Amino acid sequence: MIDEILASADKIEKLFATFKISMIMGVIINLIIIVILFKITDLFINKLHNKFKSNENAPAFERIFPIFEKVIKFLIVFFIVASFLQSHGYSLTSLIAGFGITGLAIGFAAQHTLASMFGTIGIITDKIYKVGDYIKVNNIEGTVENINLRSTKIRSLENYLITIPNDLVSDSVVENVTRAHKRRIDITFGITYNTSNEKLEKALEIIRFVAQRHPEVYDDYIANIEELDSSSINLRLIAFAKTRIYTEFVRIRSEVYFDVIKAFREEGIEFAFPTTTVYLAKD
Repeated sequence: MIDEILASADKIEKLFATFKISMIMGVIINLIIIVILFKITDLFINKLHNKFKSNENAPAFERIFPIFEKVIKFLIVFFIVASFLQSHGYSLTSLIAGFGITGLAIGFAAQHTLASMFGTIGIITDKIYKVGDYIKVNNIEGTVENINLRSTKIRSLENYLITIPNDLVSDSVVENVTRAHKRRIDITFGITYNTSNEKLEKALEIIRFVAQRHPEVYDDYIANIEELDSSSINLRLIAFAKTRIYTEFVRIRSEVYFDVIKAFREEGIEFAFPTTTVYLAKD
């Protein structure tokens, strides 16, 4: 009887020894797998880094790559450890449930941050704009000074520094003025109703001549009678300035205004202003 007990104890001891050896070997093998996968991840991240190194938004990529790398490595460790524990009889239900609850709480707490991060990725991959571009978004316009993981900083015309979350940018219509080949000049000149036909025709000639003569205005301009307003005959000029810079565009438009006003005054063509005519009927 004693011999049988001793034999059983010896078998149990050998089983535990074998189990310990197998567990140690499993840990070593899994560590080797983790190291190999980490090396592959590093190679992949470095290849991406070199690919986008020359991109105009490289500073923003520099902030994304480390986070992307950490997320991949965390997932590698999590799945390998989970697989190892599962193979040795440990229940992962509670562990996964715990991760699920924690992830849900973190997700609610950081949903705006995550949305902004994905917005940043969208801005960069779609090449919507880069630092130095002049853009318009949500009635805000100015020069892009910085693009980070959470927001875009714009220097407005009033010299204010405006910060817009990137998730808001990704859901909005963005006008990249810098990438326009030309900027539209749209001007309306209102002249009085008592302007003679000859002067009306002369006014159109002046507008066309000014647009044609200006060296920074393209030749594809249009000048016509736009409408009969309540107190004026409106003449409209549509032309395109040879610039993408807003300050230059404003200067060119101002010069066109000035040249037309000067020529109108020389020809005696009067600009209209709001007036009301009252007719009195006799009994």
